[in-house]
Amino acid sequence: MTAATPIVTVIIPGRDIAAFAPAALDSLRAQTESRWRAVLIDDGSTDDTGAIFAAAAADDNRFTTIRHAASRGLGAARNVGLGLVDTPYLGFLDGDDELRPDAIARMTSTLDETGSDFVAGAYVRSRPQGARYVAGRVQPWVAAATSPERLGITLAAHPLAVSNIVAWSKVSRTEFWRGLRFPEGVAYEDQVVAQLMYTRARTFDVIPDVVVEWRLRADGTSITQGKAQLPVLRDYLAALRGGIRVLHEAGARTSVVARLDLILAMDMPSLLDIATDHADPAYAAEVDTFIAELRALPEFADAAPDPTITTALAW
Repeated sequence: MTAATPIVTVIIPGRDIAAFAPAALDSLRAQTESRWRAVLIDDGSTDDTGAIFAAAAADDNRFTTIRHAASRGLGAARNVGLGLVDTPYLGFLDGDDELRPDAIARMTSTLDETGSDFVAGAYVRSRPQGARYVAGRVQPWVAAATSPERLGITLAAHPLAVSNIVAWSKVSRTEFWRGLRFPEGVAYEDQVVAQLMYTRARTFDVIPDVVVEWRLRADGTSITQGKAQLPVLRDYLAALRGGIRVLHEAGARTSVVARLDLILAMDMPSLLDIATDHADPAYAAEVDTFIAELRALPEFADAAPDPTITTALAW
């Protein structure tokens, strides 16, 4: 297939996602804005992911494929893709998620209008129901970050934007990524990068439109579903620390409070539950240390966790 000159590159990494990759690629083919190209990075898959990517490229020249013989991780795969971008705009999609049909059109047209460095949209979770996945509603913290529409803003004007920490809900001007790359060799690599985007942007946009359906896999193999593993927990807490540090260094105090609010309300309850029954005492120790660090932050007094969380933290 031959298309018009592309305006946006979508970077799609994946490892062992053969069951989901066709839907992700179909969501690109269904875009109402057809002027895209996609870089597909097979990160050392042992299943048919590479074959699916190769078939897509053979059928449609908007797809380019790269294969890593051994897995290098999501951050490294995305960085490889970033090195190949030659379009005015760029975005990301994980190979097990799906774009809504108007996602690219909505985000690129917004940036055309505003001249901002990037635009962030809303997203929903897609959960298994029987033999299929069904998209849910926009969660409150996502809505707080993206609704109502705000154009040409800064973090000072919208400190709650930092609740939207995923890479794949955004489209950016390619030039904005000069000197900006993902950490490699760790999980949750997009959290620090997201905070760097908010603090470095001249202006950015947020829109309430749902742009991505984020799949929570039925088999529990997503990174976000693996927090009971001690190495994953350590990467997760490091990412949370790193994001807070970026906001601190930028002097974004109100945004630090917003992040603390969300961490205390959304992250800590599940981690505390896991720690209670975890076989390795190191898990609880890591969580305890992190909570102590949060308590030591000057912004902690202004955070407003749910009362049940306050009780759980009161030791």
